[in-house]
Amino acid sequence: MFPTPIEKSSFAVNISYRVAIWLALLMWLLPLIAVMMTSARSVADINAGNYWGIPSEWRILENYVEVFTTTPMAQYLMNTVLITVPAVFGAVALSTLAGYSLAKFKFKGNTLLFATFIAGNFVPFQILMIPVRDLTIATGLYDTAAGLILFHIAFQAGFCTLFMRNFIVGLPDELIEAARVEGVSEFKIFWYIVLPLVRPAIAALSVLIFTFIWNDYFWALVLVQSDEVRPITAGLSALKGQYIASWQLISAGSIIAALPPVILFFAMQKHFIAGLTLGATKG
Repeated sequence: MFPTPIEKSSFAVNISYRVAIWLALLMWLLPLIAVMMTSARSVADINAGNYWGIPSEWRILENYVEVFTTTPMAQYLMNTVLITVPAVFGAVALSTLAGYSLAKFKFKGNTLLFATFIAGNFVPFQILMIPVRDLTIATGLYDTAAGLILFHIAFQAGFCTLFMRNFIVGLPDELIEAARVEGVSEFKIFWYIVLPLVRPAIAALSVLIFTFIWNDYFWALVLVQSDEVRPITAGLSALKGQYIASWQLISAGSIIAALPPVILFFAMQKHFIAGLTLGATKG
């Protein structure tokens, strides 16, 4: 019924498994290694076609300093932080409230409303590009941080609510009913009972949504056009000139852009794993 543990498999299976793991890891890391190497090359090295070899001149510090001094990279980073943090907070907060309502309140249309949240996840967001852009222009939210924040919250609400509802529905109803019998208000039940119990799920969801919003390129390109608001994903694209591209600076900027989600994941790894495995075992 269950797959045989790899330790108990044959010698040939063990060898094949270990070789395949290292090959898959190498294939996954190869583009990242290439970007890291390019970020340390000189312009002459790139023009000479040395894309995969050892750089003839290491310019690690120079390239990373130059990307901040000659491009608006610091502004792009600040814009991304100012957009991502409120959007993550808003999406997680609203979805936790909605998930609690859908999981623990019985009302007419509960299932239909929950199905609506689920159905929204299957709508390709690309087909909403023109309506959303027109809506932001009509409401004055085009090319503003507030516009990106609001639409990230809106587009992440479906997945976040589905995620939180499925965790909260597993909480014992007796615990909540006992608090209601004691006369505790619904807000206090939510704040003092439900939130502490689903804290690992909130941490896991926050890491996921932070990564999604931080790495968003589509809406950053559609809804923003000025450097004053442009996030780092669209900012990296703007570093490519019309006639020449400083690939060493673009690569250095890409590494800088990838660091915050990676750092957040390792900082929250314990809570992230606990959130994903919450309710996986009983007893």
